[in-house]
Amino acid sequence: MKKEVQESLIIRNLQSVHELEEVKRLEAMIWSMEDAVPVNQSVAAVKNGGFILGAFFQSELIGFQYSFPGFDGKKVYLVSHSLGIHPDYRKFGIGEKLKIAQKETALEMGYDLITWTYDPLETVNGNLNLHKLGAIATEYIPNVYGEMADNLNAGIPTDRFLVEWHLNEPTRSYSKEATIPYALYICEKDDFPFPERTDLTLNSPHIFVPVPGQFQEIKKTDFKLAKQWREKTSEVFTHYLSQGFAVSDLVRDNQHPGQYLYLLVKGEG
Repeated sequence: MKKEVQESLIIRNLQSVHELEEVKRLEAMIWSMEDAVPVNQSVAAVKNGGFILGAFFQSELIGFQYSFPGFDGKKVYLVSHSLGIHPDYRKFGIGEKLKIAQKETALEMGYDLITWTYDPLETVNGNLNLHKLGAIATEYIPNVYGEMADNLNAGIPTDRFLVEWHLNEPTRSYSKEATIPYALYICEKDDFPFPERTDLTLNSPHIFVPVPGQFQEIKKTDFKLAKQWREKTSEVFTHYLSQGFAVSDLVRDNQHPGQYLYLLVKGEG
């Protein structure tokens, strides 16, 4: 099934009202009707510097990516607002294919920077955004969306990384040979790692911050522990990113299965 989908997948830029209505229906199914972007808004976006990509398998829309233009007073860039995949087609690599198509479309339109946000504790997103695509996280924004009631966010502050994807820059690589200090120390607690203490005194150009690879499972099993992970990582990321670090990669922790390490690098961004 996976190979069939990957070989037959068609990604194209959507323009018509009918196609954008399809996107709204898919978005409402993935999240909720309340969270779906109104068609009149998406039509306005695609007519004014934005675009919506659709991923089709056997003529069925199974994924989409929505972008609109942004401006910070100095530079025009592209804002990657949302990406959704039908639940039956997740883990097929469609998200990565949509992001690559987004990059190609953005370059054709004259953009050289794409920005978006994501939850640092969602390691699937971190792996795609930083490790595979080569983007960097330059800012940690606490509770950016306020309280949200959906299954992924309910009860936890909506802290996010601000990601920058510089389209014309080569993907960065860093030597892992030198010993890299840890800014967050963990211990085992039942089936999950526990964030024991932080170190905000490190003087190193490279720093590791460990995070669990099963945050949603922790939320369901031990909600208090999930909130502690949010609080401790918020403390570390807020401190070091304000000191001129950027988050450049997410790698597996070979010594602790199921755990990942964010690599913070001084002077990036």
